[in-house]
Amino acid sequence: MPRLLAIDYGSKRCGIAVTDPLQIIANGLTTVKSFELLQYLNEYFEREQVEKVVIGYPTNLDGTNTHATPLVLNFIKSFKKKFPTVPIVPVDEQYTSKLATRAMLDMGLKKKDRRKKELVDEISATIILQGYLNQSKET
Repeated sequence: MPRLLAIDYGSKRCGIAVTDPLQIIANGLTTVKSFELLQYLNEYFEREQVEKVVIGYPTNLDGTNTHATPLVLNFIKSFKKKFPTVPIVPVDEQYTSKLATRAMLDMGLKKKDRRKKELVDEISATIILQGYLNQSKET
């Protein structure tokens, strides 16, 4: 069974998470620089079957776009052009960075490790993907 992949897209770097082959649980995969993301995905798709990509879609509390929304929309456009057969689904990413920081605290990570923005991005992608999985099971 192919995996699902999630992206927490940022202007500098992107956190990536994937499911296990049975699509039961999300796991952090890595963090890559934003300008290297399409190349990384191309290489990953050659090694692994991916059914769908889930991408965090940034909005304000009132549902309006944030300063990051155009970046995500531009990436989605580039993704669809490069990988036209792979569906990409935007999902609400509100609070994922805060939840990631909270998860790091709950895991007992030292302050030095919690400052690693790459780790926050990877955990955020995992939260986005696990939320998508949970929501899909409910419907």
